[in-house]
Amino acid sequence: MTDTPDNNTPKPYNWTLQRWRLATIACVILLAVAAATMASMMEQFKAQVSHLQTKLKTTQQIKYVSVLLDDKQRPAMLLSFDLQDAYLQVQRLNDVKEGQEDSMQLWALDSEGRPLSLGVLPTKLKTAQVPVSDKILSQAVGLAISVENKGGVEAGRMPRLPYLYTGALVQKAL
Repeated sequence: MTDTPDNNTPKPYNWTLQRWRLATIACVILLAVAAATMASMMEQFKAQVSHLQTKLKTTQQIKYVSVLLDDKQRPAMLLSFDLQDAYLQVQRLNDVKEGQEDSMQLWALDSEGRPLSLGVLPTKLKTAQVPVSDKILSQAVGLAISVENKGGVEAGRMPRLPYLYTGALVQKAL
């Protein structure tokens, strides 16, 4: 008998080619998982940024603070300026009330002590908001409150002295 090649014998299985196929499939799966993870992380990041932006918009950003003292150097008024609302928040820290024919008027004092009226405070309120511009407060070094006739002084007139309460205006770092 002679040895003749048999055409019916299968060729040996190519394990090297099979390993490359499996490695390629594994890499494709890993890339798909990485892409999905990255997309999910980006969505979470966007949600966090959006949440923080909303929180920042709703959180007060106090730019100026002042504590007005009475003649015995006791705190009488706490004033804070919220940059977003453009209101000076005035909180009474004592129980002093105006008389029926009096008003408390708020003044901004510049570096030379010249007063600029910021308005009359509402009577008998523990806290009040006075509309003020940032530009006016940026030029002031102090705040004061005087007792005036009902309704406050006319525009351009000086306050009655001495001031009832005075204090420095502090610009806070934001």
